[in-house]
Amino acid sequence: MNNPKIPLFLLALAINLQCSAQFAGSRKVNERKYTGCVELSNDSVRVVLEPNLGGRVLAYERNGKNVLYVDDTQDGLIYEGKNLHPSGGRCDFGPEKIVPAHPLLYLGKWQANITGDREAEMISQKDTASGVQLIRKFKLAISGSRLEFTQVIKNVSNSTESYCHWSRTFVKGSGISLAPLNPKSRYPRKYIMYGPGNSMNFMPESEESTRIRDGILEILAPPSQSKFVTDTDHGWLAYITLDSQLFIKKYPVYPSRFYGEMAASTACVYYKPLYCEIEPIGPMETISPGKEVSFTEYWYLFDYPYPADKKADLKGIQNIIKELN
Repeated sequence: MNNPKIPLFLLALAINLQCSAQFAGSRKVNERKYTGCVELSNDSVRVVLEPNLGGRVLAYERNGKNVLYVDDTQDGLIYEGKNLHPSGGRCDFGPEKIVPAHPLLYLGKWQANITGDREAEMISQKDTASGVQLIRKFKLAISGSRLEFTQVIKNVSNSTESYCHWSRTFVKGSGISLAPLNPKSRYPRKYIMYGPGNSMNFMPESEESTRIRDGILEILAPPSQSKFVTDTDHGWLAYITLDSQLFIKKYPVYPSRFYGEMAASTACVYYKPLYCEIEPIGPMETISPGKEVSFTEYWYLFDYPYPADKKADLKGIQNIIKELN
């Protein structure tokens, strides 16, 4: 009796289903009109990784509440040669204005794989323009909100390349952004405001929408210009949403290393009415052909009452951050 041949797509589907069943808190799902997404979950947190439009995070939820800004009009969109600005937990690499355009990475289709309990990765295509392939690895803690996110930059070209990590995570707008400043900053006001146009204002005037309190730059409302950079060495950024969530990113900073952005910045905040981008920046990496480098961020999400007077307990938040591992 002849054995029937199993079509390859059915075999691949069976392998994916087996992986989903094999690992706790990891499964393939459809999300926002996208197929092939990966969900990582524990008792209180859900993370959704979306490989169809640039390898994004579509959901980082605690008790059903997503901290990320996701544009409903983009649901199901894919890259078809026209420029898009995808929302959600985006990521990229730099330096800005120098790295070659790479829509295949930023907007193209990725591969999403379950790799363990509450663990997955997304792998980009190989991009000839930049000579890079990206791998994004995610691991959610067995309980609580700790999400470990590592971006790997792999040199797939025949020449040595120099790039840096740049995260571009969209969170919901009109909240309070918190960015610690470097007391030994090279910037006169300890932060730089970009704009108007392509200018960098190293002596920004005070505005009602911004203030410095206890060594932390607070952005409370849409400012006159959206983009701020700092040379902070504290290794964290935070954001309080209007619906009472506290989003924290922790990440390494290397004061003795070279940072390749024009102002040698280590962090960026881009504050718009609908969303705010929380952007750790990594140091420059020299990557030989066939080699790779990585940068890891740690995400956390807590319930936190939005302060009616817009004066968050900064010392309390810093104490929370000190206790995070």
